[in-house]
Amino acid sequence: MKIGIFDSGIGGLSVLHEAYHQLPDQEFIFYADTEHVPYGLKTPEQIIGYATEITQFLIDKGVDAIVVACNTATSVAIKGLRKRFDLPILGMEPAVKPAVEGTDDKRIMVIATPVTIREDKLKDLLHRVDEHHRVDLLAMPRLVEFAEREEFESPDVTEYVNSQFSAYDKSDYCALVLGCTHFNYFKPAYRQYFGEKTLLIDGNDGTVRHLADVMGLSISPDKDKKMDDEHNILCLRNTEYFFSGKKVLDKETIKRLQRLHLRLEQVRNI
Repeated sequence: MKIGIFDSGIGGLSVLHEAYHQLPDQEFIFYADTEHVPYGLKTPEQIIGYATEITQFLIDKGVDAIVVACNTATSVAIKGLRKRFDLPILGMEPAVKPAVEGTDDKRIMVIATPVTIREDKLKDLLHRVDEHHRVDLLAMPRLVEFAEREEFESPDVTEYVNSQFSAYDKSDYCALVLGCTHFNYFKPAYRQYFGEKTLLIDGNDGTVRHLADVMGLSISPDKDKKMDDEHNILCLRNTEYFFSGKKVLDKETIKRLQRLHLRLEQVRNI
């Protein structure tokens, strides 16, 4: 089975990487819209146009299902994509429900792009699941820029993360929800700020499990086994990568993808 996964940039690799763990025998096409990243600062009309074009591209490549591995694109475009195209299209949304249901009565922070925070999809989700109004929303758009530069633990990243959180009392929070797939690369920075007791929650595990359920696929019994460097390299062999419609073939970009997968492996269980 061939699964298409797309994002505005390299954030969606975190979803693909989780799929490598849970569905290692499947084929994948990963599409990063690097010419238009970041989506979080684009208009809804622009995002819908990009998402529609990419979806058609992936269908033309013969995928059996598509994962919109971008919270921003999901919030703006998913309804229209499902109406227009006749195949399973799965989206991402901030993992607010498991955060609310799996924690005590302390507060929950959701970090996301400005578009995700502004759109009705997240507001509707909070209305359904945040009965006691425990959730705070915080836009952190510069993390997308840092991620695209592979700048994960620099002084500038630390300063930005700390300054964004500084208006809140970190002792009030039991969970931090990562509402953008780009944000997974920065788990050490969140952990350093909030400490060990605050849960870090993203939607990747749930999204891949939902994909497996929809497509009738079995989750690997070795999904929690740590990948080594060689395995990361092998994973690239059952995936075609496209950057804004151009197939990735050059050694430099392939090495970059390997570095990014290695980073995701290192931070996966933080």
